[in-house]
Amino acid sequence: MADWSSLSDRVEVVGFTEHIGTEDELAEALAGFDIVVTLRERVPFPASLLARLPRLRLLVATGTRNSVIDLAAAERYGVTVCGTASSPTPPVELAWALILGLARGVVAENTALRGGGPWQSTLGADLHGRRLGLLGLGKVGSRMARVGLAFGMEVVAWSRNLTRERTDAAGVALAASLEELLSTSDVVSVHLALSDRTRGLLGARELAWLKPTAYLVNTSRAAIVDQEALIDVLERGAIAGAGLDVFETEPLPADHPLRSTPCLLATPHLGYVTEGNYRRYYGDAVEDIEAFLAGSPIRRLG
Repeated sequence: MADWSSLSDRVEVVGFTEHIGTEDELAEALAGFDIVVTLRERVPFPASLLARLPRLRLLVATGTRNSVIDLAAAERYGVTVCGTASSPTPPVELAWALILGLARGVVAENTALRGGGPWQSTLGADLHGRRLGLLGLGKVGSRMARVGLAFGMEVVAWSRNLTRERTDAAGVALAASLEELLSTSDVVSVHLALSDRTRGLLGARELAWLKPTAYLVNTSRAAIVDQEALIDVLERGAIAGAGLDVFETEPLPADHPLRSTPCLLATPHLGYVTEGNYRRYYGDAVEDIEAFLAGSPIRRLG
């Protein structure tokens, strides 16, 4: 995804293709490295791990924001942390893939067609004229709104600090409350940053506000939606379905209940995983390393 040849006489590049499950294993694997490039927020770098990496001097995190790197600890231990550019459009496209897949029963119909099952066995849900509820109207949420409007949907948005000025500019309605958005929307899509205020935002009480015909899609952060509560509403058929791209534990264990939960369309954290984004990530990572080695770090985080 990038041309690393400009670093070949100064840096030995080593790739890790297998999941590293514990901090002890990670500390052992990375102990001999001066520079580490990590993919978005897939791997936490708390103070406890940084303390065990005395050689580490540069940590490049793809993207412009990272909540799982302890930036204060990195500074204490003399580790420079840099980021890269990132496009907000790939997660928008994936969220709509999940919405359309749920609404039109794409997986069930494809499985039946290829496996010799029944021909045309589901009844699709219409999107035109229905309400799309967006939790968050930032870079991703505002793009979701434009697509929803293009589909002829009524779009409403909510977050704690969202203003009518913002929603008017986006051409969408401002929900008076979280309850109003959840109880009136036919599709709810989550596009919030994870924080103390959004962690567990959608629990059992909030999920009970959803219509029985509603779809919930989360391509943002797993911890925003209570996983056990979501499994419960899906198993009871209390909502029509859910689409997930993020999980509390990744990779998802083979025996995890989400692998067999009914009415769930799930993808293995593919939101930002596109060729264009990866070329952007790793091309910028090479530039970050070159600048660091030249004594002038760029795109510093924190």
